[in-house]
Amino acid sequence: MAVEKAIAIIAHDGKKAEMVAFVKDHAQLFQQTKLVATGTTGLYVEQTGLKVKKLLSGPKGGDAQIASMVAEGKLQAVIFFRDPLGKHPHEPDVQMLMRLCDLHNVALATNPSTAKLMVKGIEASMNLPK
Repeated sequence: MAVEKAIAIIAHDGKKAEMVAFVKDHAQLFQQTKLVATGTTGLYVEQTGLKVKKLLSGPKGGDAQIASMVAEGKLQAVIFFRDPLGKHPHEPDVQMLMRLCDLHNVALATNPSTAKLMVKGIEASMNLPK
């Protein structure tokens, strides 16, 4: 029997509101999917009423925890709204996460446009109405 894979969601501080709006816009999918998130992003997303497994915050190791889940085959996709203009002390963990998504062929969206296309593909594979 196949293990149900989760979707990971992460957002840098300047992108958290955008992530919450995105999750609300695609609530039908996220209600039917296991969600895992870095700690602070997870707290924000929980306010939408969704159940989220929260890990550590990104700077405290949450990005690395999600990278580990990618390497272990536990995730079908990662949605990571990055702030390309901000400085992030945990940038090495972010780069590791992105490298592991490439290495293990796990879908990675780093902006809302790509995430929207990814979500449409997941919805189609689950036969969810659009």
